[in-house]
Amino acid sequence: MNSPEAAVQTNGSEAYVKELNHWVELEKAAIRLIHAVGALYYDKGVEMVLFRKPLLNQDASEIINHHSYARNVSRKSMTVHDSVVLAEAMADLPLAPARIDLGKLLTQWLEEKNAHPSVSDFLRIKLNSLLGEGAFEPKPKDVVLYGFGRIGRLLARELVAQAGKGLQLRLRAIVTRGYSDQDLFKRASLLRSDSIHGHFAGTISEEPENKALLINGHRVFMIDAAAPDNIDYTQFGIEDALLIDNTGAWRDREGLSRHLKSRGVDKVLLTAPGKGDIPNIVYGVNHDAFDPDSDRIWSAASCTTNAVVPVVKVIDAHLGIEHGHIETVHAYTNDQNLLDNYHKGSRRGRSAALNMVITETGAAKAVFKVFPHLKGKLTGNAVRVPVPNGSLAILMLRVQKSVTVEEVNNLMRHEALFGELVEQIEYAYSNDLVSSDIIGNACASIFDSKATIVSEDGRHLTLYVWYDNEYGYTRQVVRLAKHLAKVRRPTYY
Repeated sequence: MNSPEAAVQTNGSEAYVKELNHWVELEKAAIRLIHAVGALYYDKGVEMVLFRKPLLNQDASEIINHHSYARNVSRKSMTVHDSVVLAEAMADLPLAPARIDLGKLLTQWLEEKNAHPSVSDFLRIKLNSLLGEGAFEPKPKDVVLYGFGRIGRLLARELVAQAGKGLQLRLRAIVTRGYSDQDLFKRASLLRSDSIHGHFAGTISEEPENKALLINGHRVFMIDAAAPDNIDYTQFGIEDALLIDNTGAWRDREGLSRHLKSRGVDKVLLTAPGKGDIPNIVYGVNHDAFDPDSDRIWSAASCTTNAVVPVVKVIDAHLGIEHGHIETVHAYTNDQNLLDNYHKGSRRGRSAALNMVITETGAAKAVFKVFPHLKGKLTGNAVRVPVPNGSLAILMLRVQKSVTVEEVNNLMRHEALFGELVEQIEYAYSNDLVSSDIIGNACASIFDSKATIVSEDGRHLTLYVWYDNEYGYTRQVVRLAKHLAKVRRPTYY
């Protein structure tokens, strides 16, 4: 006769095998989804995401993990198997190049599937505006990176990663001060391996004979120039390029206009706050207020501005902001000294790796440029801290309407999933979220729902917004670059 201990042991073994088999089935479904996502991207130019989580170039475990996030944040029982059904059905549709949120489609399918005779019928109704050849036929845009520092190298990685069939932005050249074959190999090494963002997922070959790098099949010329004027980009086959200035050396119209004196440059995009009358754009918030053809010089504002402004927009639109303060806890940057040394800025001369350093931020003033009615209502300051990347904005706001923590969080959750700022805001729900967790996050703002504080009267909010001040900002720059170049694919979000 079997003992109770043996029965427990047998049941435990069966449960173990059952769970393992369940995981294996999930992995099989994830592999099918990976295949369907890849086919849609390379055959049709359709990129699939799951509530902004990438599905392209992900392994099976990452695909499963993204679905776990999707279930938790949407509060719907969506599975990898559901995603496979929709993604494989899309292969039979005449889709134009587009970016489609599978999370939104899954939410709608789970709510409406009984009202449709088939998955195909459902998809044709929802994706009707994306059907038909010729629905999206952009003219690809050449891109030149002027400067190759932290943001420049991330832009190079991202432009190549998003190149696809080459229908949008094409990285053609990188401009640096000085050139030698040794420099070429050093810059390739910095692009290939990054202490924060890891190894480049691709291949990089040095071509000294062409003064170029071959990055995942893209030949990118390395151009030596001491100044932005009078560079003949056309001799490299580059025409009407969008030049992205990553140096920050020139931030006013007079200085940035020097780029336009070079042959082959059509527009200039600055990856820093622009001065004077230069339009400062936070993509997703105020890009539609400007015609891409109305100017030739643009600014993508700052990383902090891109993190703060989306959340400010949501809170002000729904609750009304009376006044407040923005404090930024920011990773140290190359502008600071590694060890104590002379610096023209107050406090920034002290060791960045050893100190918390109070400094100024233009985030509050930048908010006024986007939302003039908030001028005089917000103040701002910053503290640089000893981490190399990953920052936090703390928004202390008094609002017109009385709310609860749950109401504020639900407002931000809905905006992050289905609002106008789905690319900019991610809703985070982890109790253990810390700065290193958000490195590599593509969103400009990661709203920390577990940290939300509301006063007893419901009028004073303290909101915590994380952001990868390098990668998250870089993704915003790419979004704006596609908008200015008029090559951005239609989206279904």
